[in-house]
Amino acid sequence: MRFVLVHEAWHDGSLWGEVAAHLRNAGHEVHAPTVAGHGPGASHDVEHADCTASLLAYLVEHDLHDTVLVGHGFGGTFVSKAAEAVPDRIERLVYLNGVVLADGESLKSVVPESYRELWQGLAEGSTDASLAMPFRLWREAFVNDADLATARRTWALLSPQPYRPLVEPLDLKKFYALQWPASYLNCTEDISLPLGEFALFPRMACRLGLFRLVQMPGGHETLFTAPERLAQKLVEAARP
Repeated sequence: MRFVLVHEAWHDGSLWGEVAAHLRNAGHEVHAPTVAGHGPGASHDVEHADCTASLLAYLVEHDLHDTVLVGHGFGGTFVSKAAEAVPDRIERLVYLNGVVLADGESLKSVVPESYRELWQGLAEGSTDASLAMPFRLWREAFVNDADLATARRTWALLSPQPYRPLVEPLDLKKFYALQWPASYLNCTEDISLPLGEFALFPRMACRLGLFRLVQMPGGHETLFTAPERLAQKLVEAARP
């Protein structure tokens, strides 16, 4: 299989490293691009469309077809927009606790008020409208299944997140007009969004209509805490 792994907010493509290695060792082709505005030293003066355009450019530049497009967290929004632009290149969509927005929504519109206030304050406190990940949030909500040393090591790998892509409403009419083979890979201890009405699963998965559900233990960042098991589950999610 040919995987294109699309990263979460605050991440870049290199952070898929261990997962990609396990997939390659199992005989799969793996790509892990970094979308515009993300990663160390990147300019944060980007819109969501710039992020998607950079992913599309990668697919075209590398002439990728029959791809399993994997979106982790906020990366799910890039996957959805890219897929509607080049459906002929996509074999299956896989959302790893991914964000699946309804037409006209932004990420900011589907998170709790406490997150909206936090993001606004972080953006206003920065020099370039970006959000640095607070360690306490990372420790408690994203790597809740890791020990403290792993939490600190992985937090140091993160980069500030551009704010604008989080608040822009997305036109997803075309996405929902197309029929997608899709899978939702749910890590069962994921509390990156609070449990209850705001939880990623099953809220986001159910928006896909007919989909394959694959589950595994772990929090939102199993690419760090359980990379080998995650690689195995990605193959299960991607199988024909």
